[in-house]
Amino acid sequence: MNLWAHESGYQALNEKIRNTDEDVVIYDCCGERFIGSGASQKKITINGTPGNALGAYLDGATIIVKGNAQDATGDTMNDGKIIIGGNAGDALGYAMRGGKIFVKGYAGYRTGIHMKEYKDKKPVIVVGGSTGSFLGEYLAGGLIIVLGLDTDKYPAGYFTGAGMHGGEIFIRSSKPPKNLPKQVSINIANEADINRIEDILSEFSDLFGIPVEEMLSKTFYRLTPNARNPYKQLYTEN
Repeated sequence: MNLWAHESGYQALNEKIRNTDEDVVIYDCCGERFIGSGASQKKITINGTPGNALGAYLDGATIIVKGNAQDATGDTMNDGKIIIGGNAGDALGYAMRGGKIFVKGYAGYRTGIHMKEYKDKKPVIVVGGSTGSFLGEYLAGGLIIVLGLDTDKYPAGYFTGAGMHGGEIFIRSSKPPKNLPKQVSINIANEADINRIEDILSEFSDLFGIPVEEMLSKTFYRLTPNARNPYKQLYTEN
C-alpha cells in the first residue's frame, strides 16, 4: 500500500496503517507523529522525516526511514526493528523493552534511557555516529553501541550512564571516556566482548554498507554498572 502523508494528516495516516495487513510505503512524510505505533507485523517504509514517537510501543513490525527521525523514536518498544538511514532526535529508544534500533548517523540527548530487559527480551540500539549527553541514563538492561563514525573525538556527551544499574554500553573511540558517574565501571572491550557484539555489527554493516573492519579499527570501551551500586538488585533480575 502506498500512502502520501501530506494528503492524510497524521491521524488518518495512522488509521490507514493500522487497518491494513499489507506492507506500507509512505511518501512526503514531514513531521507526522506516531507512525507505526504498536504495530505487530508488516514493513513500513518512510520517505521523508517522521515526527515524534515513531514506532512507539512497536511489537514486531519493521520500520525503515529513508531520512531522519525526530524525538522519542521507539518509545517503550517491545519487539521489531527500526532502521534510520539518517539521524535521530532526542530520547531514542526511551524505556525500550525489546527489539532493535539502528541509526546510520547521530542521535540526540538521552539515547537509550530507562532501557530494560527480562529473560529473552534484550533491546539493542546501535548509533553509527555520535550521541548527546545522558546516554544510557538509568539504564537497567539491554545493549547500546555508539560507533562514532562521524568524529575523531569522543562520541558521547556528558553524564553517560548516570544512574545506570543494568545493561552495557559499548563506545568506539580513540580516546577513553572521562568523568563518568560513580555508577559506571569502564574496561577496554576484550576479544570475548567483541565476539558477543559482532553479529550486531555485521547487521549494521549489511544495512548501511559500512565494513565491519572499519568499525573494529578503533578501541571499544565497555561500560557496565558498578558492582557496588546498592540499587542494582531493585531493578534487574540478576
